[in-house]
Amino acid sequence: MLGWRVAISAMLIPALLGLFWVDSRQGDGAPLLLVFCLLLAVRSSYELLQLLTTRAMRPPAGITIACCVVVVLAGWQHTRMNMESDTERLLVSLGWIGGAIMLCFAVLFIREAAAFHRPGNSMESLSSGLLTVLYCGGLVAVASQFRWFPSPGTGYFALGSLIIAVKLGDITAYTFGRLWGRRKMAPVLSPGKTWMGAVGAIFGSVTGAAVWLYFGGSLFEARPSVTSTAAVASYGAAMGAIGLIGDLCESLIKRDTEQKDSAALMPGFGGLLDLLDSALFAAPFALAFWALWPPAV
Repeated sequence: MLGWRVAISAMLIPALLGLFWVDSRQGDGAPLLLVFCLLLAVRSSYELLQLLTTRAMRPPAGITIACCVVVVLAGWQHTRMNMESDTERLLVSLGWIGGAIMLCFAVLFIREAAAFHRPGNSMESLSSGLLTVLYCGGLVAVASQFRWFPSPGTGYFALGSLIIAVKLGDITAYTFGRLWGRRKMAPVLSPGKTWMGAVGAIFGSVTGAAVWLYFGGSLFEARPSVTSTAAVASYGAAMGAIGLIGDLCESLIKRDTEQKDSAALMPGFGGLLDLLDSALFAAPFALAFWALWPPAV
């Protein structure tokens, strides 16, 4: 199983970085990234809605998926404006994303009011729909902002650091847990996770972040340079810990809905949501890290 996970990651991560490299040469509008993010939002929201359609929860699939698409599209509206700084661009874009989420909140609320017939599932359905919009629309839209922040020339470098740190953390967490894991971290929520696996997650993320931040800059014309060893180590450790928490949060959804995987899409991984959970959850924190204490400039 470990070999399969490593093999899949060894194929997916270079393919993803290749997509980023090509898209970086397509202009400020990032058309390839937009299509990619829309596909991610649609597929992941479909999987989450399948999980959440249980008990009294009946989230409206069509409207909810459309809302996720609207939120992702909102993350591109800033490309139509002239911004004086990259920070201003980021703040404006986050404003657009937040506004789209509020619009979706109103649409889903009105839909439940219009469809109401009897007590028992309206609030559950509304809540599950909003969770899907925030998770599969909001987090994807926020992660996409790395295309332009910390700068259009180094955004993909920053995004690459997030993906490599989190996914290498996933692999080493699994390895350390299988080899040396004894004490369960969350035996009810996620029986397979151990405290030694958590150590592995942080170790792998720090290693992945360091290798990428020190040597990955040669792939980019801007050639970013590391600010300090402390910033690199702190960034890697934070991504490892937050990525692990993101994995546990997705486990909460699956445990509560009594499902093992979000879908049977990829052997050894499960669904797309199982593959993205840690990176998506860590994306807003990584964006804040690059804004407040950038590990490279």
